[in-house]
Amino acid sequence: MKIVTTRRICQIFFFILFLWFCLATTLGERWFQLRGWPVNWIIQLDPLVGLGTLLTTRTLYAGLLWGLATVVLTILLGRFFCGWLCPFGTIHQFVGYLARRKRTIKAKVALNRYHSAQSLKYWILVFLLTMAVAELVIGAMRLPRATPVGFAVLLASGLAGAIVLTMRQARLNAKKTIGAAFIVGGGWVLISFLFYADWRPVASLQIGLLDPIPLVYRSINLTLLPLIDRTTLAASSSPRLYAGIWLIASIFVVAVLLNLIRPRFYCRFVCPLGALFGVLGRFAIWRIGKSREECTNCHLCEKNCEGACQPTSQIRMAECVLCLNCIEDCHHGLTGYHVAPSASGEILSPDLSRRELLTAAVSGAFAIPLLRIGGNPGLNWNARLVRPPGSLPEDRFLSRCIKCGQCMRICPTNVIHPAGLTAGLEGLWTPVLNFRIGTSGCQHNCIACGNLCPTAAIRPISLAERQGLGPYAEQGPIKIGTAFIDRGRCLPWAMDRPCIVCQENCPVSPKAIFTRELFNIVHLQHPLVVKSADTTRIEFQTDALVANQFATGDYFCVVPGSPDRRRRQIIANTSGSLTVDGKNPFEQPPQTQNSVSIQIRLQQPYVDPRLCIGCGVCEHECPVRGKRAIRVTAENESRAREHALLIEG
Repeated sequence: MKIVTTRRICQIFFFILFLWFCLATTLGERWFQLRGWPVNWIIQLDPLVGLGTLLTTRTLYAGLLWGLATVVLTILLGRFFCGWLCPFGTIHQFVGYLARRKRTIKAKVALNRYHSAQSLKYWILVFLLTMAVAELVIGAMRLPRATPVGFAVLLASGLAGAIVLTMRQARLNAKKTIGAAFIVGGGWVLISFLFYADWRPVASLQIGLLDPIPLVYRSINLTLLPLIDRTTLAASSSPRLYAGIWLIASIFVVAVLLNLIRPRFYCRFVCPLGALFGVLGRFAIWRIGKSREECTNCHLCEKNCEGACQPTSQIRMAECVLCLNCIEDCHHGLTGYHVAPSASGEILSPDLSRRELLTAAVSGAFAIPLLRIGGNPGLNWNARLVRPPGSLPEDRFLSRCIKCGQCMRICPTNVIHPAGLTAGLEGLWTPVLNFRIGTSGCQHNCIACGNLCPTAAIRPISLAERQGLGPYAEQGPIKIGTAFIDRGRCLPWAMDRPCIVCQENCPVSPKAIFTRELFNIVHLQHPLVVKSADTTRIEFQTDALVANQFATGDYFCVVPGSPDRRRRQIIANTSGSLTVDGKNPFEQPPQTQNSVSIQIRLQQPYVDPRLCIGCGVCEHECPVRGKRAIRVTAENESRAREHALLIEG
């Protein structure tokens, strides 16, 4: 079997495996649902996820150790992950093949020539990793808090002077030397003191925006599978919807369609994971190259080159995705896969100058405060940002979440959705609870999202901890927010309509929603004047009612002019009469010409914030459509003490 055929079989296998994992990321007991399937395995093989979380949190989640195996194999074999395993790369390669299959050899070779813009992916990698490592670097640069300002300035001046003398000895340009010294010294002092304020940069993990593995998981989980769930092949018990999905779908579609312009466009120009493998690939022991220099320069080896690594001349090792097409296309048997360097020469380092590297790094460092200039997270936190149960405090959450969408797919009630700008630009596509969509609120007996999150941004919790049972009884159940009643929209409060849906559906015990009863007079267009009456039935002089309008059990009649003014429940009515409950008849029937008033019993809801866990069942079930009359916000959430409601007594 040809090696290229083996690669294609491997690609198909891992792509099907990836689709299977996406499909199996559904809570249930059937064999094709989540029952021990390692659905995060491909994410765990991604070393950029492990490196990013390691830099932001200084810890490595156990499952992400699989990324070390990928790193070791890359150093041994080269960029095998891109050409053999990556499901997103497989999609690009297939679409690119369809786009160029009928083109001439000359056109194919032209499409696969190396382009200087392929260095853009290294910019992106450095930019994203700088955002992740910023706090670690700043922590190492900080002066002690007790350092006097004068001493710090003196120390910085001495450092600058030392740099000037050293660079002068090297006979470098004086102006550039002095400028660099002041930038280094002044920047150090500025960073040391500025970032000790209450507002400080915290590491921001943004690799999930462009890392191909989280990107393809997010795209398939939130765009393709919801379409399948509406067919007979559905894995979920009910169709899924996700708010704001158009942007995720658009990016995925554009990334795929760019292959019509140039094969593997995303892999060559954008992919930060490919850039990381490119850096590691320069150390590869086994590599593609020519065994001899006798080359006719026919360029056939570039006809199907997926990485545009120019194997005809000096091969660019950082760009080779190990597709091995060049070995099959070389008719002279010069190109092979071996441990010896290529006879025509190799370019090992990525095409990125020091100035470009520095620019990308500085841009990443400055991006963090720019992302948070609006105060998210901080004093301007958005109360509508309700995170899933078990989520870490916001700054730590953002330093772990890779926006893969796994928690959204596993949620059995479909209330976890990708955040738009609710969490600020930094929190784009991170999970947020939307209680209006789905089949219910966040179920009190569900802990699926935290036990599936690959980076523990939503930490794994037990059912006892979620419900505040056993050893967690003293601290109580985990609260993700608090429900608040909008009295301007609530039916019993604003419109004199009976409704206790929120109180009936509150899942906690004792219930966090209670009601207070009151009776309001129903305003009618015409007065109700008695024509005749007995102990249970009253006829009126005019037909002022709608048949059975007041027979729901929530309406009562009162005769103000009668000695007996007790309320009596109405059990039936016609357009000109009403009947009261026979268990409480009139002792003295109302007299002719007496006026009768109808009262409605209202049970106005109140929320006890001590008992409310913010599950959102009440918001989901509220009959007021559009903007609900009861809504959950993040106040009082367990993960952030600063969000506690200041209630005394």
